[in-house]
Amino acid sequence: MAFDGFSKDFFKFLRELKKNNERAWFEANRERYRSAVQAPLSAFIADLAPLLARTSPHFKCDPRPNGGSMFRIHRDVRFARDKSPYKTHAAAHFRHSVGKDVHAPGFYLHLEPGRIFFGGGMYMPEPAALQMVRTRIAEKSADWRKAKEAASVSRAYGALSDGEALTRPPRGFDADHPMIEDLKRKSFFLTAESDEAAAGDPAFVKTVAKAYADAAPLMTFLCAAVGVKY
Repeated sequence: MAFDGFSKDFFKFLRELKKNNERAWFEANRERYRSAVQAPLSAFIADLAPLLARTSPHFKCDPRPNGGSMFRIHRDVRFARDKSPYKTHAAAHFRHSVGKDVHAPGFYLHLEPGRIFFGGGMYMPEPAALQMVRTRIAEKSADWRKAKEAASVSRAYGALSDGEALTRPPRGFDADHPMIEDLKRKSFFLTAESDEAAAGDPAFVKTVAKAYADAAPLMTFLCAAVGVKY
């Protein structure tokens, strides 16, 4: 099945799920979820695989609806105040081949009614990886500046996404370092936004693949920081 766009029913299902976030409704609409949401997302991932491989052979595009690149629709509610059982968006994460979780360098796609975005980098990496990135930024500031301000990055994303950051310099780093604001970051991620009309076009997979390719300067720096190939 080739990707032919995320249909109106894809987003309609997610809108209805938001209004009916309960097991009984979902079970009654499970087959619709599989056909309207899982199937096109699997097709997108399958079509993305050869495109992303041209950018880097080290990131996985696994179209399986379970155990692959696609996130589960079920929420982890064990420690959440909100006990709604289902996510009201669809998403996929294209992990580095040596990454064991979402905190390794990777690419991401988020599809939600009224909120569609994609990008790459490291989101809230674990302390050891975060320390390695900060150390490389501190020691190779010129390379870091070149990576985050590269023409392709600026064209596709503008700048690094805002996110959670320390209020004070991290321990062991000079408060007067020229890159101190970046050293305070807890995530290093690029995000490009889109809309439902664009996502409904079969060319959307090429748009996303192009944006992932444009993130290469930042991704190369981050991969080198944690000791993996890009």
